[in-house]
Amino acid sequence: MMFHLFVAEFKRSWIQLLRYPTEVISAIVVTTIVFYGLFLSARYVAGPGVQFGDRMESIIIGYALWSLAMFIMADITGGLQREAQTGTLEQIFISPFGAPKVFLVRALAGLTIQVALNLVILVILMVLTGTRLAFPPMLLLPFVSILMGVYGLAFILGSIALRVKQVQQLLGICQFVFLFLLTVPVESWAGSFKFFAMLLPMVPGAGLLRDLMARDQTLNVGLWAIALVNGFVYLALGLLLFRYAERETKRQGKLAGY
Repeated sequence: MMFHLFVAEFKRSWIQLLRYPTEVISAIVVTTIVFYGLFLSARYVAGPGVQFGDRMESIIIGYALWSLAMFIMADITGGLQREAQTGTLEQIFISPFGAPKVFLVRALAGLTIQVALNLVILVILMVLTGTRLAFPPMLLLPFVSILMGVYGLAFILGSIALRVKQVQQLLGICQFVFLFLLTVPVESWAGSFKFFAMLLPMVPGAGLLRDLMARDQTLNVGLWAIALVNGFVYLALGLLLFRYAERETKRQGKLAGY
């Protein structure tokens, strides 16, 4: 049954993509222009002879991860708000699959399309900035740990949206927080700061991706295990909080309210 649900949600995402192509094109153009504008500004400030080394590649990876994370956040949290506005939220919660599975499968189905779009953005940024990135097969391992953390945070915000219905301002704040987490190379920190960084969501996996794609290093199995545990903890916490918010919202009779 889960496979049929995934196929149905994938068809839904694909139909929306075909019906609103300008939204997709606009997202690619805006995302690319914003980063390229920042790149030109940084090069102007630093001077024409500056050499960024592997720093530009690291920033590009973090920026691409940030845009993917924001899609997942908007897909789950924004989806809850849209369902509440249209009055179809209650139908999802009484479906045989349950709301957490529906929203998770919906996000996974949309993720396949979004990853392809992010790869397009990544290639455009590489061409514009003249950078080169490696794509070893091992990058899938830290990438999965990042996705687990992102989905966990998305369900945490989704649980808040389920209770209060409006979280646009909170999402705006989270954009800057996630940009910091995914673009700042905290893996270069030392001592207690590095230990604290390993506790932050998505940070260990993002550091491993920068090592693999920008610095041509091999996968550190120990750090990958930490990244996997990190992602699993945040995913489990997000699902638990979402279940709690669902139970409390139903108990108070506010599921269909807006």
